[in-house]
Amino acid sequence: MNGGRLLLALALLFGAAPARAQPSEDSVKAAFLPRFARYVAWPPPAAPAPGAPFQLCLIGRDPFGRLLDRAASSELIDGHNVAVRRLASAGQARGCHLAFVQGVAGTDTARLLLALRGQPVLTVTDARAGPQRGMIHFTIVGGRVRFFIDDAAAAERGLVISSRLLALAAGVRQRR
Repeated sequence: MNGGRLLLALALLFGAAPARAQPSEDSVKAAFLPRFARYVAWPPPAAPAPGAPFQLCLIGRDPFGRLLDRAASSELIDGHNVAVRRLASAGQARGCHLAFVQGVAGTDTARLLLALRGQPVLTVTDARAGPQRGMIHFTIVGGRVRFFIDDAAAAERGLVISSRLLALAAGVRQRR
């Protein structure tokens, strides 16, 4: 997707439509999750093998259900289909490329994120789960779904986030 089409698609997701036609918060987040991967480069050992699917994991609570399954089924990331895996613990996260992490409480989310530290997994969190933040963190700004990016944390794990995605974030913690 070229930059102009990406901006148009994101503008529509961020609420360019009339209020009564706007998608739900969860459907917007579910649509974003697999798309984030298009704008991230993983180190060679962590990238999906030829023919293998891209692994999008939900660790802990799953607020999306079928919304995420539908969004992921229509995505192709660098020639890889997207497989959604739902995991109870971070200990099962081997092979995950992107992980939406949400515990029952903020302390649970912190524990799950800590278990993923050091792995080349793009972590995504949600403000509804508490103050703990992944590399990408969803929040609501002005009634719209937005996200913050911790590019420094991504760099520590060998991930490179595209400047195109960084430019769309509500805020960015820069690499050192």
